[in-house]
Amino acid sequence: MNAVPTSAVPTAIPVAGQPAAPTSAPLRRGELPTVNSVLEPRWVRAVLIAIALIFLTLFLFVPLVSVFAEAFKKGWQAYIDAIVEDDALSAIKLTLLTAVIAVPLNLVFGVAASWCIAKFEFRGKSILLTLIDLPFSVSPVISGLIYVLMFGAQGWLGPWLQEHDIKILFAVPGIVLATIFVTFPFVARELIPLMQSQGSEEEEAAIVLGASGWDTFRRVTLPNIKWGLLYGVILCNARAMGEFGAVSVVSGHIRGETNTVPLQVEILYNEYNFSAAFAVASLLALLALVTLALKSFIAWRLNESVADDTALRSTEH
Repeated sequence: MNAVPTSAVPTAIPVAGQPAAPTSAPLRRGELPTVNSVLEPRWVRAVLIAIALIFLTLFLFVPLVSVFAEAFKKGWQAYIDAIVEDDALSAIKLTLLTAVIAVPLNLVFGVAASWCIAKFEFRGKSILLTLIDLPFSVSPVISGLIYVLMFGAQGWLGPWLQEHDIKILFAVPGIVLATIFVTFPFVARELIPLMQSQGSEEEEAAIVLGASGWDTFRRVTLPNIKWGLLYGVILCNARAMGEFGAVSVVSGHIRGETNTVPLQVEILYNEYNFSAAFAVASLLALLALVTLALKSFIAWRLNESVADDTALRSTEH
């Protein structure tokens, strides 16, 4: 039986008295196919949009507006005084220091892990992927307690640390370690699927042409992953600055020394100093807004980059 060419089979047969089937317009670069909205009645679309707007208003816009309203409730001067207070400045400095240490380390780990997983096949690959996802499945409080069991006075390494006068818990090193643990999946989890979709043909071609490993990474791999890398770094930084659970366990809540911004907000709120608590919390809210804006921009550029790569590969084939 001879096979009939696909091009010879009609896709649709017009029937008399019936309108012709609508043809879909060609997709523009970076545009994803969507379901034809004509298939849904207008009232269904209106109800779905209303539900989404009500949800966003109640759970996003109203809390966000209330934070800034409470922060400026006593006036601009009270807001500034709450921000420049000694304990608040110490919390801001410690939060920035923690992020400055944790984010670059997670950047190096994320690039190395994603390169290893996406470009090579080896035993234990699935175990490595599971370990990368571990902070997503473990409560931050539990991760903080693990550090207490390891480095506390009664922990596994506690007596040795005390003997050598090394302080990890209730100090900056413990806060940095806890922050690194809860944030290290973000960069890797953004880069792994991106590198897997891109393949390794360009790297192999560069190596065949005589490029070294570092030159291949710098001139081939890094330009292809730069937007995904920035996307992961922004998410990692936002989580590092806003982490509460793990840091709360290992910090000791020493005022002016081991309190980060989220812990300072908790202390001020527990002391019924609501205006100062919301003033400091507004810094985290501003960070969230900036992160959202950067995240949206980089996601758009990432989609554009993927669309360009797809178009280039299709023309090559």
